[in-house]
Amino acid sequence: MKFFKSHFSYNKRQRNGIFFLLIIIVSLQVVFFFVDFSSEEIINFSSKEIALFQKEIDSLKTVEIENRKPKRYPFNPNYITDYKGYQLGMNTDEIDRLLVFRLKGTFVNSAKDFQKITKISDSLLQVISPYFKFPDWVTSKVKSSIKNSKKIIHKPLIKRDINQASASDLRIVNGIGEKLSERILKYRDKLQGFSNNNQLYEVWNLEKEVVDKVLLHFKVIELPIISKINVNEATFKQVLAIVYIDYELTKKIFNYRDEVAEIQSLEELKKIDGFPIEKFDRIALYLVAE
Repeated sequence: MKFFKSHFSYNKRQRNGIFFLLIIIVSLQVVFFFVDFSSEEIINFSSKEIALFQKEIDSLKTVEIENRKPKRYPFNPNYITDYKGYQLGMNTDEIDRLLVFRLKGTFVNSAKDFQKITKISDSLLQVISPYFKFPDWVTSKVKSSIKNSKKIIHKPLIKRDINQASASDLRIVNGIGEKLSERILKYRDKLQGFSNNNQLYEVWNLEKEVVDKVLLHFKVIELPIISKINVNEATFKQVLAIVYIDYELTKKIFNYRDEVAEIQSLEELKKIDGFPIEKFDRIALYLVAE
């Protein structure tokens, strides 16, 4: 009982405090009950300022949509790649027709020629032809042809020396990327330079179709200076380092050299059993009999 009594007994000062607290609580309840705190201001959403603000938002959205659309710049349709053709809306057959036409070393010189070769629809030609950009000599020749009713003469592509080409030069060819361009240069170094165009077909994992495209732009113009080794004095390792000679053929060459004491002419190598006659001309680029 004393415990409960101690919690429910207050002095005069405490009772006055409780009384004032009750008065404050009741006063606040009365104020909240009788006073309307809701805003009487009505926002006019049809006001001129709101309309202008909405118009500005719509304008920004339109600009953003236009910025997200892929931009098209003038380009020469003769150098359309598979990826570029796909972006323009061409199908694989249309792209292949253009690539086959270009492999012949010929050029498209007008939008009409482009449609004739690729067989694209009139609607697609109408969309992409405004972006066609032909060289000035083509444009002037077309104008002259219209005036004089003469047939357009296709200007042949000027080829560059494959032995002087850099990796970036090779990458202009459709199908040649960073890895393939470096692989071509490494094989060229191993050969000490390309001696004929067909050696490009020997580059590992380089497809024939891609080589054909490379040869549209490049060819062997200046023959390389190859350091030949004397077959009678060469070491086993030196002969084995030649691209066209494997380990087994190297053994046969050295066995033959031991038998005859000295090889008088490289033609003697053809007498070796199993010698690849079809590779003789290329092997002869690196050997000499002295």
